[in-house]
Amino acid sequence: MLEGVNVALGVTGSIAAVKTVELAHELRRQGAEVRAVTTNSAQGIIHPWALEFATENEVVTEITGRVEHVELCGYDGWADVLLIAPATANTVGKIAGAVDDTPVTTTATTALGADTPVVIAPAMHEPMYDHPGVLEAIETVEAWGVDFVDPRIEEGKAKIASEEAIVSDVARATGDRPLSGEHVVVTSGATSESIDPVRVLTNRSSGKMGRAVARACYARGADVTLVHDGPEVPYADVRAVESAAEMLEATREACADADVLVSAAAIGDYTVEESPEKIRSGQQLTLELEPTPKLIDEVREAQPELPIVGFKTETSGDDAAMIEAARTTLERADLAFVVANDANVMGAERTRALLVHAEDAARYEGTKAGLAGEIAASIAAIRTGDSSAA
Repeated sequence: MLEGVNVALGVTGSIAAVKTVELAHELRRQGAEVRAVTTNSAQGIIHPWALEFATENEVVTEITGRVEHVELCGYDGWADVLLIAPATANTVGKIAGAVDDTPVTTTATTALGADTPVVIAPAMHEPMYDHPGVLEAIETVEAWGVDFVDPRIEEGKAKIASEEAIVSDVARATGDRPLSGEHVVVTSGATSESIDPVRVLTNRSSGKMGRAVARACYARGADVTLVHDGPEVPYADVRAVESAAEMLEATREACADADVLVSAAAIGDYTVEESPEKIRSGQQLTLELEPTPKLIDEVREAQPELPIVGFKTETSGDDAAMIEAARTTLERADLAFVVANDANVMGAERTRALLVHAEDAARYEGTKAGLAGEIAASIAAIRTGDSSAA
C-alpha cells in the first residue's frame, strides 16, 4: 500500500508515543521507508533508540546546522509525507499558530510551507480534545489541507487512531486520487440465514477481499460504503447486515447515489423459514430451502447505468471453466468486469484470481491487498476513461 513512500514520523509527548514502534513497523510492512523526528517530551516516554531500531534510521532529536527539517520536508526534501502520530494538543496549537520551537513543529512548519502532505493523528484526554481552542486549531490546520486521523473516544480519552486507520490515511495523502469525489459501494463477507434463535446457515467467506477492496478505493480518494456483517473499519461507512435480504436492502439504499458497486460478498443462495424457538437436538430434521434473489440482478434492474464489478467463486480449479462462468455472469447482468477465483482462497491472505472483461482476462497471483489494488485501478480506469490508471 505504501511501496516507495518516504514517511517522516513526528512523535510528540503523548503517552500514545509508546505505540510508535509498532506503527513504524506497520508503515514499513506496507512498503514505506520511515525516519523519525521527536520532541524532547516524547523522549521522556519513548527512547530514540527504540525508534532507531524500528525505523533502521537515525532519529532527529534536535535541529542542528544540518537543517534536518529542510532536508526532510523542505522543497525537494526526502519525505513524501509528514505523519505526526501522536500529536498532542500543544503541538496542534503550535502548528496552527506557526510556532516552531520543537523539532516536530519546525518540521511541520517547513512541510506546510513546501506543500509536503501532512497527516496528523491526535491523542490526548477527551476534555483537551473538546477545548474550543484545540478544535479551532484543528479546523485551521485542516483548512490548509492537512489530513486528521480521528481519534478513538474511549474511557474519557481521545486515543490515537488504529494503525490501520493511520496507514490508510497516509496512503490516501500520498497517492494519486483518481477516485476522488466517487462514491464506491462494496459488499463483503458472508451472509447468515437464521434457522432458529441459535443456529444459522452460512458459508466460509472471511470478508478479507471485500475489506481490502474498500480500503484500496479509499486510498485512491473514494468515499466508500461497506455493506457487511463485520467490524467497523476506519476507511468506510459501514452498513451492518446479517441476512441476504438485509444485504440486498442496504445495498439498494447505498447505491441510490453510488458511482460504482463492487459485489464481493459471498451472499447465501438459499434462505429458510426461521423457527421461533430453538430446535431440539437429537431428532431428524428437514429444512425447506428457498432461493434468495441475486443481488447484482436486483441492483442492475434498479440502476441500469451503474457500473458493477462482480465476483465469481468456483471449485473446478480450471481457468477456462472459471472464465466461461464469469463471462456468463458478466453478460447476464451487464457487469463492468468479473473477478473469478477458486473457493480454496477463502480466508487466506494470498489469492489467485482472473479479472474477466468482455474481451480479455488478466491473471493475478499474490496478496489480497495487491488484488484489491488492481481492482481499484480498473475501477478508476472505467470511471475516468484513462486506461493507464489500470
